[in-house]
Amino acid sequence: MVESDKNILIMEGISKTFPGVHALDDVSLTLRKGEILCLVGENGAGKSTLMKILTGVDQPDSGRIIFDGKEIQAKSPQHAQALGISTVYQEVNLCPNLTAAENILLGREPHKMGGIDWAKTNALASETLKGLLGVEIDVTKALGSYTVAIQQMVAIARALYIASAKVLILDEPTSSLDVNETEQLFKVMRKLKSEGVGIIFITHFMGQIYEISDRITVLRNGKLVGTYDTASITRVGLISKMIGRSLAEFDEMTKIKLESSKHIKSEALLQARGLGLTGSIQPFDLDLHGGEVVGLAGLLGSGRTETANILFGVDKPDAGAILINGNAIQDYSPLGSIKRGVVLCPEDRKAAGIVDDLSVRENIILAMQANKGWFKYLSLQEQYEIAEKYIAMLSIATPSADQSVKNLSGGNQQKVILARWLATNPQVLILDEPTRGIDVGTKAEIQKLVLSLAEDGKACVFISSELEEVLRTSHRIVVLREREKVAEFSGEVDENTIIHAIAGSEL
Repeated sequence: MVESDKNILIMEGISKTFPGVHALDDVSLTLRKGEILCLVGENGAGKSTLMKILTGVDQPDSGRIIFDGKEIQAKSPQHAQALGISTVYQEVNLCPNLTAAENILLGREPHKMGGIDWAKTNALASETLKGLLGVEIDVTKALGSYTVAIQQMVAIARALYIASAKVLILDEPTSSLDVNETEQLFKVMRKLKSEGVGIIFITHFMGQIYEISDRITVLRNGKLVGTYDTASITRVGLISKMIGRSLAEFDEMTKIKLESSKHIKSEALLQARGLGLTGSIQPFDLDLHGGEVVGLAGLLGSGRTETANILFGVDKPDAGAILINGNAIQDYSPLGSIKRGVVLCPEDRKAAGIVDDLSVRENIILAMQANKGWFKYLSLQEQYEIAEKYIAMLSIATPSADQSVKNLSGGNQQKVILARWLATNPQVLILDEPTRGIDVGTKAEIQKLVLSLAEDGKACVFISSELEEVLRTSHRIVVLREREKVAEFSGEVDENTIIHAIAGSEL
């Protein structure tokens, strides 16, 4: 640990449990004055929870926080700002209809004769942007008329103006910026660093981590893996620490996969040709064969979910085409995909998967009913027959088909979503993180189920943050890096080969 007088922030032994989830387990973090610390980890690693505890959104179950030499516990984000800890989020949470000046000084405008002194407000905003960040713009223009990069600068200016921040948290600030805009932001970060501000930078772009950070703190599954000087750890080493290793039954899964590979068909069910969407995923080619599981490997933000969404029609491509059984499609929409036999189990089962207020039965028949049309209503008897069939097939642990789905465990909720799509008898299943947040035993069940679906002739896309899980389950692996397809591997391939492909040429 570094000397305490060099640290602006020390978080020690932070633990936090939510119902059914141990989000943080004895995590520690230190931030030095005038340092850029990258906080990295895959989804579910605990990054957001740790920052929410620091900024007062959540309270820790245990641990302590020492800020600028004093023990603190922020009660709210406003309290954190008053202490000198400010956050700029990935999505700029300012008011685009107000001027840049109004956004920077909102609630703190100087007054004169009972009203706002607009001349002084505009002058203060201009001075803050130019003096602190080196940015010169017309602060009287609506914020929404500026680029996302400028809006990010205004958000940073507000954060610094509000509290004279000693610690600045930047949460995925470059996710929607181009190269020039990112470099402008980095200049600002280096300027703040030179003035003694400690910066926690959360990003999923590997190149940016190595360009801007002094040290890197890695979290995985709610635990601290370690903190490393950026210059002392290779990209391959960092990725290995972020991904970690799973405890599932590798040997058994290898045998099941080898058996299932005999069922792969030569013709492609789905073909993507030059398929892409600006700002989302670079144009790519992909063939999905009946009887095959194709894994998508890559770090958070590499383009895995973007690829899934464009294949399913959640997002409409602006380049390329999708062919189903050799025929180019015209209707890029989820409903159109369902009718063609292409389905998606989404990454976030809470937000985009299960419907909390419905029963297990109602959740299972939802997609099938939508496919038939709401004027061809499934009878109650048909609904129960379908629900009971898949409850038995997938071993869904529920007292009855009428049980509220929100009362099931995460693993059983995931099985309900799978049941919903299997009931539509799809040709192609796109599974985005189907095992996230569930126990090892249920993970193995779902992995075996995916391979059994392939044996039945279906094409499956399997996305997981756990590289070893992708290796166990996939017949072919596509590697994505920074929203671009960079490699594809068939047959037996080892973990190091995939990690090197994820890391790129600069190791």
